[in-house]
Amino acid sequence: MEETTKKTKGFLSCILDALDEEYGITKEEFYHKEDWQLLAAIMLSAQSTDKQVDETLPGLWERFPTLKEAAAAPVEDIAQAIKSIGLYQVKARNLKKCFGEILTVYGGNVPAELETLVKLSGVGRKTATLFLADAYGIPGVTVDTHVFRIAKRLGWAQGKNPVEVERELMDLLPEEHWNRINFQLIYHGRKICTARKAKCGECILEKWCGKKF
Repeated sequence: MEETTKKTKGFLSCILDALDEEYGITKEEFYHKEDWQLLAAIMLSAQSTDKQVDETLPGLWERFPTLKEAAAAPVEDIAQAIKSIGLYQVKARNLKKCFGEILTVYGGNVPAELETLVKLSGVGRKTATLFLADAYGIPGVTVDTHVFRIAKRLGWAQGKNPVEVERELMDLLPEEHWNRINFQLIYHGRKICTARKAKCGECILEKWCGKKF
């Protein structure tokens, strides 16, 4: 495994160039006007498609245009506004709590520090890292199931959990690639390197991959 990892690291620039060419270097942000809306959109995107979230956001912000109105809204009203989103009832409860915390604890300003962000209701490390990257351009590697799986298959990481893999990727990848590696590997994982079976014959990274399936 060690020899495979060393060999794969030697192909790092080739893999990153191929991902940039195939999936681009920037991802279109969710529709929002304020930082609290961007955070909410990222929270909604968990276990949902970007398309579902994009279709929901205009109506959501029209219904609750300010943080104060969103924080004061009944959970049932928030749930009704996001019912096309996966796990909408759980997310509605988290959004309600999160809006209230931002308003009362942080004076209406979304925190700009990872350690503080993850204390908000419904905000995990992945959501916090994505928000900091999109809102403030703060570099960070976000490890979801796709990134975790593909990093292992490429030979980039050996960690047993997302935090360990995150650290390995931050050590391995150039900092300018941290923010975009997440959406690139998500797209690649949905299209080619799926959890059920990797489509190696169609993969742009096949000749550099650390392990064949």
